[in-house]
Amino acid sequence: MAELPILEAVDLHTFYGLSNILHGISFAVRPGETIGLMGRNGMGKTTLIRTLVGQVRPRRGRVMVNGKEMTYAPPHLIAREGIAYVPEGRGIFPNLSVRENLLMAARPGLDGASRWTYERVLATFPRLAERLNHGGQQLSSGEQQMLTIGRALLTNPTLLILDEATEGLAPLIADEIWRIVREIRQAGIATIIVDKNFAAVSAITSRNVVLVKGQIVLEGASQELQKQPDLLQRYLGI
Repeated sequence: MAELPILEAVDLHTFYGLSNILHGISFAVRPGETIGLMGRNGMGKTTLIRTLVGQVRPRRGRVMVNGKEMTYAPPHLIAREGIAYVPEGRGIFPNLSVRENLLMAARPGLDGASRWTYERVLATFPRLAERLNHGGQQLSSGEQQMLTIGRALLTNPTLLILDEATEGLAPLIADEIWRIVREIRQAGIATIIVDKNFAAVSAITSRNVVLVKGQIVLEGASQELQKQPDLLQRYLGI
């Protein structure tokens, strides 16, 4: 018997005003899966994520979380179902210290366990351990990204969504973020990675989904898509 998806979109149609952004997207993430969500700018990736986590309401279709109908549920109720979202803008609290940003999010997971503790997060992100008393606004962009991911992990999620995790980061810092994402995968947390770097994403993910104008045009195992350079060039420009 197949495992119940943690998060599932069923025929989603999402609009901004009169603009139809998502056209019948169906998409599911099962426990332990690491999925790449890719596409050029403006193709609907962030709109899909924001619809899934309750920040945008779809016009038609359903959002299921752990088998429950949560299409119009507010974001905080979806978060309580074990869904952690790291947005592109990071969303840290600039007037709080690194320590405060982390501790304010700490809570057990759905099963009551706290596999990701404050101490484990600091061991995973040694840069943060050196800057505990710094304000959020004093961190570099790479350190802010680490803080946002660390804060999400302290909610002990079953699914972590990373939107443009390495956008605008220096290559060495981006490599460090990818190392952390691999560690998260090895820990068994399901992950959706939104990023333009197909080579980096497909080296980590088990499956990838490509959007063009709000529709899924390509989906498959990472190894299989790597064998289709013509399609990757057409849809991703790589």
